[in-house]
Amino acid sequence: MTYCVGLKLNCGLVFMSDTRTNAGVDNVSRFKKMFTWINEGERVITLMTAGNLATTQAVASILDERTKAPEDREPSILEVPSMFQVAQLVGETLRDVIVANEGEGQNADAFNASIIVGGQIGNSEPRLFLIYPEGNFIEASEDTPFFQIGETKYGRPILVRAYNPDMSFEDAVKLLMVSFDSTLKANLSVGLPFDLQTYARDALKVGRETRIEEDDAYYQAISSGWGEALKQAFASLPGFKF
Repeated sequence: MTYCVGLKLNCGLVFMSDTRTNAGVDNVSRFKKMFTWINEGERVITLMTAGNLATTQAVASILDERTKAPEDREPSILEVPSMFQVAQLVGETLRDVIVANEGEGQNADAFNASIIVGGQIGNSEPRLFLIYPEGNFIEASEDTPFFQIGETKYGRPILVRAYNPDMSFEDAVKLLMVSFDSTLKANLSVGLPFDLQTYARDALKVGRETRIEEDDAYYQAISSGWGEALKQAFASLPGFKF
């Protein structure tokens, strides 16, 4: 399992993913789950994956190879004219990879995966999409301004309560740190390090990009501080009376 979040803000987009894969308690590995394609000054596209690792790696590799192949092939995500068509292309690729593997095992669901893809092309708006294993997708909106994939339930409450479209990148990162720390503490299949990327509206280049390791001072401060804040908030609530 994994945990990835894409946030849509008025100032741009924020992406964060963990790097743990778990095939049993004695088979835990690290794999990057965030991929970015850039034509600086023209487009930036970032993709995050959750689900079957072979499926998600195949999708990322196919999309990347299409950007480097000769002209006599399908358009790549660096060529299609809109983020909507990027989402269509990613969805079709995901569906094709899953269908190609369905005959390889008794449980077709084992090959399933989901994807968050976002970015900006030219003068269009930054856009964020959630792509399902069937290849269809939905777009982030004012009513649904962020997407989660993977182990979503533990980190969702803080996002629902504290998200604000006007928040800065700094506050968004703080929010995601709390969400990821809550998920990590509740589920062993999610783990450090975390990959983080910001994209500023109309920049058409990647903003801040970093990997957050376990000994990161800011992460440690957030982890311990949030735990203490929850204890204090709980203690301050009125007691129940029978």
